[in-house]
Amino acid sequence: MSGHDDDLPLLRAQVRGIDMAWRREGPARAPVVVLAHGILTDHRCWDAVAARLAASFSVLRYDLRGHGGSGSSPPPYTLEQLGDDAAALLDALKLDRVHFIGSSLGGMLAQQLAARHGQRLLSLTLANTAAVQLAPAAWEARIETVRGAGVKALSEGTMQRWFTPRFREKAPAEVERMRSILCQTSADGYIGCAQAVRDLSQLDLLAKIALPTLVIAGSHDEATPPAQSVQLCSAIAGARLVTLDAAHQSALEQPAAFCEAWRSFVAGIAA
Repeated sequence: MSGHDDDLPLLRAQVRGIDMAWRREGPARAPVVVLAHGILTDHRCWDAVAARLAASFSVLRYDLRGHGGSGSSPPPYTLEQLGDDAAALLDALKLDRVHFIGSSLGGMLAQQLAARHGQRLLSLTLANTAAVQLAPAAWEARIETVRGAGVKALSEGTMQRWFTPRFREKAPAEVERMRSILCQTSADGYIGCAQAVRDLSQLDLLAKIALPTLVIAGSHDEATPPAQSVQLCSAIAGARLVTLDAAHQSALEQPAAFCEAWRSFVAGIAA
């Protein structure tokens, strides 16, 4: 199942000063699950997951500020700002309570959303993400690279971090698709979001999260190592950890296992 949904209409909503791009699929009256992507990607990174979940959920995907079809604003951005963007999108679309899945940067902003707008969420899923930045100097170096040479200069190193060697060999077309999406990211969008990731420090925030929470780690993830997922679980009361055989983009590398873990988690909430 490739699940590429580029033919679906890309809609826009005015959200906190920018045009925010979004797509929605699946039964209109079903429970809503929101998918938030990571830096240098857009809503298309969720194609395979959305295709699987849309059979029984109303799946909302959106492009973060400065990414994909969404507008950008001058850097820097903050995680609070990105979390508030998500809450404002729910307001704009008149959505009361949703399941929320965030990967990488999407998971960082999801922590803000859950801690400060928790009444809007039915559940929280944090995939391949962290609460503390372990390598701020590396992020500052990437920001300077983009200022000097553009986002394309990051593409090769990023592909190596995102995917295992096995996946890069097995699915070169998918890797190239993601490289193309990366190269479409605006410099301002990358720099603004990268500054937020560089400054990530919100371990204290996690005690405020009082929601059913699933944490998904990638066993080969060097960008947000599994130990950081363990840290998230330890700090969020009742959080459950699932580890997949993947690198940083586990939803792309293991979409079936990702969806199986999430469906099991949601079924457990309802039971």
